[in-house]
Amino acid sequence: MAHHKKRAADRTWGRRGRTPVVRVTAAGTKRVSMAALICTKPGRRPRLIHRIHLDRGSAKGRHKGFTETDYARLPDAAHQQLGGPIVLVRDNLNTHVSRTMRELIAARSWLTVYQLPPYAPEFNPVEGVWSHLKRSPANLTEHNLDQLTALVKTRLKQMQYRPRLIKGLMAKTGLDLQPP
Repeated sequence: MAHHKKRAADRTWGRRGRTPVVRVTAAGTKRVSMAALICTKPGRRPRLIHRIHLDRGSAKGRHKGFTETDYARLPDAAHQQLGGPIVLVRDNLNTHVSRTMRELIAARSWLTVYQLPPYAPEFNPVEGVWSHLKRSPANLTEHNLDQLTALVKTRLKQMQYRPRLIKGLMAKTGLDLQPP
């Protein structure tokens, strides 16, 4: 047996020549997950459409975050609110590019999808939403899960009513997001 370094402060044992694998489950982990779209329509103010998923970490067989169906509901909401075809620019999150998601998208004739290149968060205007959200003055570590969820919902709602901020996040990407 050889002694292998796992992280700077942690050590574990494994067979010589084999990296040890330490399995860790996140059972009982609580989290707040967020998904959002920035939507534009010529002649209208840009919109931020978002959803929150709260996982209290207690139920077995639960979804810890958003499913493909949950992600597909966001463009559905945009389509309903904007009343027209949607062009979706998305990143490479595994649930965004899965077979199930491709099938869900194919069933929506009003939806055109453009895939961002891998590792290109600078082209995703929603990354600016998360960055802006995280720059808040409150110390988020002081809140419990319900307070954190309420705080996130409040801040996202405030962002929804700041069209100049949303336009700025879109402009920062340098993409021409006008319909074809």
